[in-house]
Amino acid sequence: MAADLTTYDPRNLHLPEGEIMRSGHLACPGCGAALGMRLALKALGPKTMVVIPACCWAVINGPYPFGALDVPVLQVAFETAAISASGIKAALDVQGKDDITVMAWAGDGGTFDIGFQSLSGTVERNDDIIYVCYDNEAYMNTGIQRSSATPYGAWTTTTPAHTPKAEPKKNMVEIMVEHRIPYTATASIAFPEDFVRKMRKAQSIRGAKFIHLWISCPAGHKSEERSSVKIARLAVETGVFPLYEVEDGVHYTINHEPAFTDVTEYLELQGRFRHLDESQIENIRRNLEWEWLRLRAKVEMGQKVPSPPAPVKAKVDEGAHEPRGE
Repeated sequence: MAADLTTYDPRNLHLPEGEIMRSGHLACPGCGAALGMRLALKALGPKTMVVIPACCWAVINGPYPFGALDVPVLQVAFETAAISASGIKAALDVQGKDDITVMAWAGDGGTFDIGFQSLSGTVERNDDIIYVCYDNEAYMNTGIQRSSATPYGAWTTTTPAHTPKAEPKKNMVEIMVEHRIPYTATASIAFPEDFVRKMRKAQSIRGAKFIHLWISCPAGHKSEERSSVKIARLAVETGVFPLYEVEDGVHYTINHEPAFTDVTEYLELQGRFRHLDESQIENIRRNLEWEWLRLRAKVEMGQKVPSPPAPVKAKVDEGAHEPRGE
């Protein structure tokens, strides 16, 4: 069943009108990360601070003193996006500024791999930030190397066509869910209203929020610039990238029921999959089926299981002292 992509009219979208991202940025033509940031800031508004580690967006924003974003931006080391955002939020709290949203914006390499320790610590403490991973499924900024977000069978410069990636993509959303944070969600640049709604919902919730945003990358995916949104939409309609959200680590909601278009339509638009034979494509189909069975089982389970009990903080006796060691 082919996805009907002709009925989707971007002129009928209901999105915030204000623009916080300026023109003149340094993104490649067709870059999904540029569109993703534009939508994210439309959702969050001007009272936002953005933390960007080493990634494509560290370049896209432009060289100092120039910048494409009309909000404060802090560029940090590759592995420190989450903890830097956490520190900024703590400083704002000390100053009594509770109306500013802090968003960490990192690629899949800086999230799934290099920044994982920092991210896990931040969400384990339930620090009040929004963490967005814009996922183009490889280290695109440094030369299209494999990351743990790279899907099975994909070509990269470190998994060439004769030895493509043999391992499945790491399920980062489920790892975040297991931290029992208040809100975790997937999103796509091809479904902007859904993405904006999820960003605003995350903004309204206190605690750690994680948004996994699938984006197109013409250079790394070996695709045409004009097909970026179409490919992102097919990632959803084939079932490759489900749109869903999880609250309190338990309650799952599938936000869009895909058409389950045959995955070949998605694969054929990307040169990084052109080497796959029919047996490898069939393996992808079987895994898609399995992943959807698992996701639907979690939705059903979440309807039966109550939210986890809220943590109870120990009372501290101000007159008490810590025991001294011998």
